[in-house]
Amino acid sequence: MKFKMILQLFLLALVVSTVNAEGPQTCMANLEAKCDGGSSDVWKGEFFPGISKIKYEGPTSKNPLSYKWYNAEEEILGKKMKDWFRFSVAFWHTFRGTGADPFGAPTKSWPWEDGTNSLAMAKRRMRAHFEFMDKLGVERWCFHDRDIAPDGKTLVETNAHLDEVVALAKELQEGTKIKLLWGTAQLFFHPRYMHGAATSSEVGVYAYAAAQVKKAMEVTHYLGGENYVFWGGREGYQSLLNTDMQRELDHLARFLKAAADYKKKIGFNGTLLIEPKPQEPTKHQYDWDAATAYAFLQKYGLLGEFKLNIECNHATLSGHSCHHELETARINGLLGNIDANTGDPQIGWDTDQFLTDIGEATLVMLSVVRNGGIAPGGFNFDAKLRRESTDVEDLFIAHISGMDTLARGLRNVAKLTEDGSLAELVRKRYQSFDTEIGALIEAGKADFETLEKKVMEWGEPSVPSGKQELAEMIFQSAL
Repeated sequence: MKFKMILQLFLLALVVSTVNAEGPQTCMANLEAKCDGGSSDVWKGEFFPGISKIKYEGPTSKNPLSYKWYNAEEEILGKKMKDWFRFSVAFWHTFRGTGADPFGAPTKSWPWEDGTNSLAMAKRRMRAHFEFMDKLGVERWCFHDRDIAPDGKTLVETNAHLDEVVALAKELQEGTKIKLLWGTAQLFFHPRYMHGAATSSEVGVYAYAAAQVKKAMEVTHYLGGENYVFWGGREGYQSLLNTDMQRELDHLARFLKAAADYKKKIGFNGTLLIEPKPQEPTKHQYDWDAATAYAFLQKYGLLGEFKLNIECNHATLSGHSCHHELETARINGLLGNIDANTGDPQIGWDTDQFLTDIGEATLVMLSVVRNGGIAPGGFNFDAKLRRESTDVEDLFIAHISGMDTLARGLRNVAKLTEDGSLAELVRKRYQSFDTEIGALIEAGKADFETLEKKVMEWGEPSVPSGKQELAEMIFQSAL
């Protein structure tokens, strides 16, 4: 205990001497030290002094702060790896995650935090965020409006806070390769949204949500954002006994149509994305899964205005695999972005873990490659450190692991593509439809009378094996 106290005092003294010395400042990466006493918003020193820029060192490297499989400039299947992925840091989990869960208090307090949600703290946090991205080598980021800037007493004051932080983010982006992948409005945390936002039973809440989205869309446009996301965290119901579902769905559609109109009005060319989720926090959310979202967009004439942001953990909660949701979005022309995370099969809620399953990553990349990529979308790490991971370097290790896992997935897809066995197995399974009558069926030109005549001619059909085990063997051989 005494040794630990002496060490803490030594580190604190080192911080003070570093701040007072000429040359670059550093912010010690330990929980006892603070960057500058907790009051200044102009800290421009190094937030991660013990961590250099993360480099590719190859599969044999034992360095946890290096890439083993992700080599940004390496070309695979006709694109650089960085262009397949377009990786993005999610501000809310990475820089606002505290380790708190429904059963326990926060476990993390990063050295640059002062315990407040002040405007000065928000600006310092943004500087730490950009240093993190620079060292990680990630060129995109995404945010919720209330994650990067605090609420004020009025909407006017809140918007002013957001403008200040966004102005700093714009300044920090300039002269770098870092861009905004997407922005969004946080329409689920504040008590005003307890009945939903666009689906709230209160017209005042609906109007407030519209004003908040308007502002969030404006700042996303100002920062050069490539997309804008709608996650309807509370757009659903807890009980149908007190809910007019038809009216709420109509209101949601009107809201999204107004957002699409405003996007055009301000000249924002980014893609509008809907992020499906089945439940949690509501009992039932109206964008349950990709198919439900597609049906909703189709019914209300919004196809062409929106694509989907597929989150793997949400897919699990809806009873699907991430691969299923990606394929559903892809074949309907709606695959726009991917929230790169996963859940725990033994935990029934949205755990937002970093994706580390190589098999799942390979399936994800199969869909992305079939889609020809996902630009102007990307892979954003909507994932958080485990509650028990409290070291600053864990922020880097988690992202490196997630990026390497997806990179291995892409390399595996390249193996499968080069080998061709899996694609040939699928082609052979449907080859009967490559015949003359099969072509008529697929062209919609084969009526029931024609098909009946064919059955009379052919007799009982022969049904071959589906070769599922062979398909799984081929897939596993690439991992």
